[in-house]
Amino acid sequence: MSRTVDQRKKLTEWLVSTPSLVWLTVLFVIPTLTIFAIAFRPVSLDGGIGAGWTLDTWRGLSNPNYPTIVWRTAWMSAATTAICILLAVPCGYFMARVRDTWRQTLLLLVIVPFWTNFLVRVFAWKELLHPEGLVKNILLAFGLVGPDTQLLYNESAVLLVLVYTHLPFAILPIYAAAEKFDFRLMEAARDLGAGALRAFWSVFIPGIQRGLLTAILVVLIPALGSYVIPDIMGGPSSEMIGNKIAQRTFSDRNWPHASGLAALLTLAVLGPMMVTLLLQGRKGGSAAKPEVA
Repeated sequence: MSRTVDQRKKLTEWLVSTPSLVWLTVLFVIPTLTIFAIAFRPVSLDGGIGAGWTLDTWRGLSNPNYPTIVWRTAWMSAATTAICILLAVPCGYFMARVRDTWRQTLLLLVIVPFWTNFLVRVFAWKELLHPEGLVKNILLAFGLVGPDTQLLYNESAVLLVLVYTHLPFAILPIYAAAEKFDFRLMEAARDLGAGALRAFWSVFIPGIQRGLLTAILVVLIPALGSYVIPDIMGGPSSEMIGNKIAQRTFSDRNWPHASGLAALLTLAVLGPMMVTLLLQGRKGGSAAKPEVA
């Protein structure tokens, strides 16, 4: 009887999981494998994909300009993630502690930017940072910048807009984790002699670990593939890998080369995901071990 129940339970799990597996396979696994396959094809003379197989694409990735672009992509994505997390943690903490009426208002303010088109928001920042824009005039009035200071077309402008764009994606999972956190644990830590910062760091941060890991992933992965923001706010001197992929795809029509760069970016994205899964697996395994009296 128990065996029949287990078989029915497994069958039900498979029936429930099959649509998601099919969806992930068709829209993610197959396209990813296709990209890796195209990276081993030659480029056609008239653009596109040629016949046969070759390693020329991978040899072409040794271009001396690529290490600089890869390094810029890595450090700007990491900086964007770090700044977003540093801003999102206190925001999520505060939103979880306020009254319900204020909580809904603050949550609405976080979501409001999603109601505006992404390109509109980026071009709005371009107008603000323009040499004759509002931000430049305010900084000039306070003597914080000179007349020749360039706020646009540099890495600082790209980083600013990257943080602005991705910050809501960091706040929401951290707030979701903080809302479920039992704040009486922090009060207990304070009663046992821990200071406010010690209780925050040693009790609250571990308590929202899953939300933190989710926030890191949902910020880092899109930041690694960004190309619209660097293109509009940074120009040629602030190119990231996404810009090169777009250039090889649309301008050069060198699809194998674009696929090679996309394959490298995919591996770079899978790295943090695998590390996160391993950390979560170890946490779950250690929590499941029974204590020995």
